Amino acid sequence: MQVKPGSALVIVGHGSTLNPDSSAPTHDHADAIRARGIFGEIATCFWKEEPSMREVLRMVESDDVYIVPDFISEGYFTRTVIPRELELDGPLTTRGGRTIKYCEPVGSHPRMTEVLLRRAKETALNVAENETSLVIVGHGTALNDNSAVAVKDQVRRIAAMNLYGEVIAAYMEEPPLVSEWDNLTRCPNVLVLPFFISDGLHSYQDIPVLLGIEEEGQPAASQRAVFRRNPYSARGRRLYYASAIGTEPMLADVILDQVAAFDQSFTESRNGREELGPP
Repeated sequence: MQVKPGSALVIVGHGSTLNPDSSAPTHDHADAIRARGIFGEIATCFWKEEPSMREVLRMVESDDVYIVPDFISEGYFTRTVIPRELELDGPLTTRGGRTIKYCEPVGSHPRMTEVLLRRAKETALNVAENETSLVIVGHGTALNDNSAVAVKDQVRRIAAMNLYGEVIAAYMEEPPLVSEWDNLTRCPNVLVLPFFISDGLHSYQDIPVLLGIEEEGQPAASQRAVFRRNPYSARGRRLYYASAIGTEPMLADVILDQVAAFDQSFTESRNGREELGPP
């Protein structure tokens, strides 16, 4: 990627007041990109933690700023909360001599397919893929249809590769429910990938209970290394459970890919206007 010493990169995460591990992947990806020396400045901010979104633009000095949401789906937070908190006019905001470039969230980038497949391979090493049901789990919500779009898109992409015995989507709060994974799948091996940014309460506690590999009311799964006890014997199957996809180190590359995608889109749009000429 082209070095941008005069630009700042701001990575926006959700964060959590209940789970300090929630912001860890965002900080890790920022550190990994910072070590490459691409940007003059790199900062992180959060909705539920400090520094807040409203503070972050005062923390960087560059006049050219890229904003990348460390979110899985294009939904309420990326379309409403982040633009409101950062006072953005759209993909491109010019204010006070500063240009702010609002990129797409990491979860919408096509390369997320590669990230998912890498995590799947690492989680169920040497397990026959054609004898494995791959289940990609999202949150799901009746309040925002976009919550499930990213999951469905990845299911279509991976299913088309004919690698796994089957590839299905499942959700915590809408059908098909991940709690019914044994009825949704048919292969002897089942590999469950949480399509979340961080190993928070959902991946550490909620989903393991829904899968039937942990009991409700127990200490957080983060204290019991739930991801390192594969495979599980559950409901007559061999069940493999991965950590949240956002913890994959390769996501630092996807963040940079979204910056590059913004630059390409902006260049193409500008060239199109130049070809049309003056009105």
